[in-house]
Amino acid sequence: MKKWIVLIPAALFPQMLWAADVPATLQWSQRVELSTPVSGVVKAVNVEVGDQVRKGQVLLSLDSTGYQASVAETESAITRYKAETEEAKRDLVRMQDLHERTVVATAELDQAKLRLVKSQSMLSEAQAHLRQDRKALDDTLLRAPFDAVVILRDAEPGLSVAAGLEPRMLLTLARSGEMIARMDLPSPQIDKLKTGQTVSVTVSGTIYAGKIKTLGLEPIQTKTGSVYPVDVVFPGKQPLRAGTPAVVKLP
Repeated sequence: MKKWIVLIPAALFPQMLWAADVPATLQWSQRVELSTPVSGVVKAVNVEVGDQVRKGQVLLSLDSTGYQASVAETESAITRYKAETEEAKRDLVRMQDLHERTVVATAELDQAKLRLVKSQSMLSEAQAHLRQDRKALDDTLLRAPFDAVVILRDAEPGLSVAAGLEPRMLLTLARSGEMIARMDLPSPQIDKLKTGQTVSVTVSGTIYAGKIKTLGLEPIQTKTGSVYPVDVVFPGKQPLRAGTPAVVKLP
């Protein structure tokens, strides 16, 4: 009789394990920290914490006076080099005609060819600089990389930003419209789950339909043993906060 008392729960244990509500904690989905790739002084910050922003929306701008001047200077140089190139082309045509009539030596013709090559090279170099200058000017505007919610603002007008190996993070965003419920599971449970599998997530009494996004491969050591992190992504139209407790119902 005692033998059956031991064996019956052991046989039913896997079913009991899967008919379980697992505690989880909400995390931001696709959290990114943003800075500008160019240096400058912050001119305006257009968002506040909690704002919903659209992809491409300008969130912050630097004073672009110096960058605009660089673009104008390079555009002026391009105009000059274009004129010099056209003049060099005309001069080469004239020299080729004179050379065919043996009026000028081959050395003079070669010099005319060299002047054209030099002017064309300088024009190409200036055009490349213009692309760089325009890119730097555009980089003074910090834009949203995707539809998101602003979760941290660490910039104010007048702040000096130095681009480098460790640029200062100015704004932090998280993808809007979805959240992550993160839970920790032991190996017997996680081995039977698959990415893309449908599960339900309950937050403050509201049930959401979610899908398993990632299954952890590195164990986390706890007092009771090793567990693996599992992320469940679910849509959330109403504002939710990271750190909020949730419950994931496993199938």
